[in-house]
Amino acid sequence: MNSLVTKIEDKTALVGVAGLGYVGLSLGVEFAKGGYQVLGVDISQERINQLLRGKSYILDVKSKDVSHLVQSGRLKVSCSYDLLRDADTISICVPTPLRKTKDPDTSHIRLAVAEIKRIFHIPLLIILESTTYPGTTRELVINEIETLGYKVGKDFYVAFSPERVDPSNPTFNTKNIPKVIGGATKRCTEISRKLYGKVIEKVVVLNSTEEAEMIKLLENTFRSVNIALVNEMAQMCDRMGINIWNVIEGAKTKPFGFMPFYPGPGIGGHCIPHDPMYLSWKAKTYDFYNRFIELATDINGNMPHFMVKKLSRILNERKKPLNGSKILILGIAYKKDTDDIRESPGLEIYRLLKKEKCSIEYNDPYVRTFKEGGGTIHSKKVSAQMLKKYDCVVVSTGHTHYDYPFIAKHATLIFDTRNAFKGIKSKNIVKL
Repeated sequence: MNSLVTKIEDKTALVGVAGLGYVGLSLGVEFAKGGYQVLGVDISQERINQLLRGKSYILDVKSKDVSHLVQSGRLKVSCSYDLLRDADTISICVPTPLRKTKDPDTSHIRLAVAEIKRIFHIPLLIILESTTYPGTTRELVINEIETLGYKVGKDFYVAFSPERVDPSNPTFNTKNIPKVIGGATKRCTEISRKLYGKVIEKVVVLNSTEEAEMIKLLENTFRSVNIALVNEMAQMCDRMGINIWNVIEGAKTKPFGFMPFYPGPGIGGHCIPHDPMYLSWKAKTYDFYNRFIELATDINGNMPHFMVKKLSRILNERKKPLNGSKILILGIAYKKDTDDIRESPGLEIYRLLKKEKCSIEYNDPYVRTFKEGGGTIHSKKVSAQMLKKYDCVVVSTGHTHYDYPFIAKHATLIFDTRNAFKGIKSKNIVKL
């Protein structure tokens, strides 16, 4: 341990990162900028090629930083885990999707651990960052490595540190978001704290890997449940003829006991749609059924259907059937000012409207194309003439890039699901 700690302290430790997506690339770049040599591995040859050309495919990571770090040798990347053969630390940042049955798919973690076992050496620090259910670190990392005959906390060190990436957040990033660490042993926790403390402003220590794993699930279950509450309130207010946005604005003037959440066409990204289901799945193995999670998932998952039904009603009031209507979707990403379309409700609305035989196009300044139905769908340019040809413009993502007064002036009808047209008055704007 002492030699590993010394390397971390003097920044001669080789920092490995497995998985160079939103989490891994951001983390690797932060370590490289902090003075460490970083070895990054990703199974996507396309990603590796872009990085070798000095190009970033993550909006929050600047291409100029990637280019400088690659050219200086601070960041080395490859598709092969052989690159990590000499790494002193390895942070696993691979995806953890859900299967269609809503069970966690840990195959990417298993693959990463299998590759690490192949190149394993002591001492080695392994930190799992992939979001998953409590117990994963012990089951899939510690137990697997110990089959080689080594002892955790003595020969190698393992911790869990939940990723907290928030794409396109202008205030909080990898460096200034507090980093939670939970080690398999006290020594594991301490050495992990020393590593992350070198490049991240604040490190928060917990008592176990299970506590650290549960933190991420609690954070996103909290968000999922509260978003579901306000989404259900939005549906109720719609039926009562009450403006939910004005209700929220009024409620949030209370200086205590209330935290504003906002309705929308659904939830997206990797975290909120998936993370609570990891917890729900694991809880069932203890004969515990989390009704809040199941209910929230149902409400949030059905919001795109509610949006399409309301759009049909809006058009019907204007003597226009949904079938055959020309619809423009503004924003296909799951949140504003990002290119992330994972689990995006905008995509679900697109598919639902296609089933209704609508003529659908979209505009998104961050998502130039996306794959759908075996083809490539391209973003359309917004113009005054173009806006007039649509029966309705549906705001799915409220990008700050949009010129809302211009759109309000030229669009025939607008269905605003994000309150993006706040403060703009027009009889042609219908709010969620």
